[in-house]
Amino acid sequence: MSIHLIERKNRVSELLFEIEAIHCNLEHPFIFTSGWASPVYVDCRKIISSPRQRREIMQIAAEEIDTNIGRDAFDTIAGGETAGIPFAAWLSDYYYEPMIYVRKEEKGFGRKSQIEGDLEEGQRVLLVEDLATDGKSKVNFCNAIREAGAIVEHCIVVFFYGVFPTAEKIIDDAGITLHGLADWRSNLEVGTAKGYFTAAQSTEIKNFLDEPEIWSKAHGGI
Repeated sequence: MSIHLIERKNRVSELLFEIEAIHCNLEHPFIFTSGWASPVYVDCRKIISSPRQRREIMQIAAEEIDTNIGRDAFDTIAGGETAGIPFAAWLSDYYYEPMIYVRKEEKGFGRKSQIEGDLEEGQRVLLVEDLATDGKSKVNFCNAIREAGAIVEHCIVVFFYGVFPTAEKIIDDAGITLHGLADWRSNLEVGTAKGYFTAAQSTEIKNFLDEPEIWSKAHGGI
């Protein structure tokens, strides 16, 4: 990993700490919808209420896109329901590109669309989300885009947990390159260095990152 990329990840982590989007609870672990138990949780929705940090995070997202995806590699920006929608809107505005959003499933009324907005067959789509845990919802969104006849090869998220053992394989097998602006390794580094975590929290978070499956099962998760 390049020094510049590490600095970029650490800066996003700093911004997430600034807006109190990073939470640690050793007594009552968080249980995700996937069933995993975790001592930590990231609430990227807090970014929408923090304009200064939001602006910088979106600028960092644009740098990641320009460097590792290319602004000529997509025609449309898609947000995943619901948390990805505002982030897609900000990047759509930044790049002056059309935007769509993708529902988790087809709505049961009207046109019963899973995709809202204009999407033409053959268009190249960049999927934008707030975060990724096990990667399954990203695959679901990309499948919907592909079923509509469009092309999607890249997904960018503000935060990628980066600890669940099958996440990267699930995403890779779906033909998607995931770009995460920060992860739990950068959070731990910044949180420890800046004093956001106590020594006990840092130790337990490291234990979780080293063996997430064992930690989860020992704390009520799958």
